[in-house]
Amino acid sequence: MRIRIVGAGAMGRGIAQWAATAGHTVELCDVRPQAVTEALDFVRSMLERAVQKGRLSAEDRDATAARLVPLDDPWADGPDVELVVEAVREDLDTKTEVFGRLERALPATAVFATNTSSLSVTRIAAGLKDPGRLAGLHFFNPVPLMRIVEIVPGAATRADIPPALTAFVEGCGHRAVTVADTPGFLVNHAGRGLVTEALALLEEGVGTPEDIDRIARDVLGLRMGPFELMDLTGLDVTAAVIDSIWQGFRHADRLRPSYLTPNRVAAGLHGRKTGRGWYAYGPQAPAPAPEPPVTGDPDRPVFVHAAGGRDADALRMALTAAGAVVETGDGPSADALVLVPVWGTSVAGAVAGHGLPAARTFGVDPLPAVGRRRVLAVTPAADPAAARDARAVLARSAEGEEPRAVSVVRDTAGSVAQRLLASIVSVAAGIAERSIASPGDIDLAVTAGLGYPVGPLAWGDRVGAGRMLELHRALHRTTDDPRHRPSRWVTERALLGLSLTDPGTSPADCVDGPGPS
Repeated sequence: MRIRIVGAGAMGRGIAQWAATAGHTVELCDVRPQAVTEALDFVRSMLERAVQKGRLSAEDRDATAARLVPLDDPWADGPDVELVVEAVREDLDTKTEVFGRLERALPATAVFATNTSSLSVTRIAAGLKDPGRLAGLHFFNPVPLMRIVEIVPGAATRADIPPALTAFVEGCGHRAVTVADTPGFLVNHAGRGLVTEALALLEEGVGTPEDIDRIARDVLGLRMGPFELMDLTGLDVTAAVIDSIWQGFRHADRLRPSYLTPNRVAAGLHGRKTGRGWYAYGPQAPAPAPEPPVTGDPDRPVFVHAAGGRDADALRMALTAAGAVVETGDGPSADALVLVPVWGTSVAGAVAGHGLPAARTFGVDPLPAVGRRRVLAVTPAADPAAARDARAVLARSAEGEEPRAVSVVRDTAGSVAQRLLASIVSVAAGIAERSIASPGDIDLAVTAGLGYPVGPLAWGDRVGAGRMLELHRALHRTTDDPRHRPSRWVTERALLGLSLTDPGTSPADCVDGPGPS
């Protein structure tokens, strides 16, 4: 196939390298000829590096480089061009002008694709005489390494184009997902679940960025915490995406932005690229502060309250196996610490509802941790010395094992990891119930595009649809915040005994299609 790529920036050159490596002839052009020269030099250096690392033969390097064709004029005739990929700056007027000029220069058989990450594909196509020839083809940076591509048909896109683009992408070695033309498409939309909830936790003073990131990594198993991720992406970019998607979905509560970001963006606290964000970077940056040492009494007796329901027995068994002094009976002794496994509820609610001693009662997150970290929740009424002892008890481990790390956070409905997971699952469920993408495509795109250990719907299934619904209902009831309102997708599947990844039966499945004409 002969492909023309318009725009020789980071995305354009990445797409060019990827397509040429897969065997396609690639015309690379830009309104600035120097940009084309620089892009081709960069691609050749990447090919040379691949040879040096043994990932590419010298023969394949030379063949790939020969398939890269610099083009002086983006609007030159191209009778053999079958596909055009636009990768110019993210501006509707610019993209509309580019495609208008390409439509006049290239044959009607050429398929047009825009690499937009945030603009409406339908609005870009509306400027064409034939809007049916254009679709979105959204790559992620760096293109050769990010092996997922979003295919986004606009409202007028011809039905044959999305499957043709899927075949092209998968023939080049990447995975393709089909996504409705909606704000943020799929990956950027799904990623809001983690960062918006992390910002909400910070707003409420539940924990510091360091606390929340440690819990995200060690309990949920994410490779990077949400604040580390925002610093890597750039808070200016993240905040713009959050606002754009929230506005695009008409101020949906589940996608609500934080008041914390505008001032930080204005102050230039964008993350790694500016040297300072949620963390400091560069040679002059202080070393990360270590976690506070565990200093309490690990032998102080504890009573695990039945308010934790099914999770109370599991916590009792774990603490007993670690050698902790665990009391039994109907209530705690006068000196015992009271531990309450919370699931979408607060410690304060357990104290008030069960008459527990406020100074000695603490919350524990029962969500199974990927790493060796527990989370202790303290209320404003907690005795600091008792909290230190509770932390020491939770740090205990079985003989021969390393002590557990224990994060101390402010009491909130559901604790940190539960709220992050609940938001991740809720946002993905919202994508599924709106038919923006299929459940399988949602999980595939999020694991490949965001690096989550498992897709959000499959993650919810690990916990269980019924248990997730219980968590969402408890969060909504405890906070009265519509952001936590259970989604229809989770509710229906929990009530019907379906998995969250099951697309279910649609009305169209229940009627016969039209007969032959």
